[in-house]
Amino acid sequence: MQEHPNAALVRGALNAFNDGDFEQFAGMLADDVNWYEVGATTPLRGKEAIFASLGSGGQDYEIEAEVHDVVANDVHTLALVKATATRGDQTLHYQTVEILHLSDGKVTDRWSFAGNTQEVLDFFS
Repeated sequence: MQEHPNAALVRGALNAFNDGDFEQFAGMLADDVNWYEVGATTPLRGKEAIFASLGSGGQDYEIEAEVHDVVANDVHTLALVKATATRGDQTLHYQTVEILHLSDGKVTDRWSFAGNTQEVLDFFS
């Protein structure tokens, strides 16, 4: 059975992110995307805000996202991800559920939830 196109798009976005191909990653996002980080109640709005929060690739941490599974339909996509973040000599392993709304082949909204939210917030603060 062939994978839903939105599942393939999200897998491609996560692979581009892992490869540091932020141009390809950005191409999969709507210009006015709403991007909720783990624990956030208000989103980052738009690609520029997202990449500013990431330091345009110059942040002091790295994240590797290992995709466990992706489930998709024409509007919603869920990605189950095992993430590893490193910052200096610190490493954090955490699992996330990425919930995405897609329209016209672009991510328009994204929410990320982690099982250990406080640890994630403390690590990235």
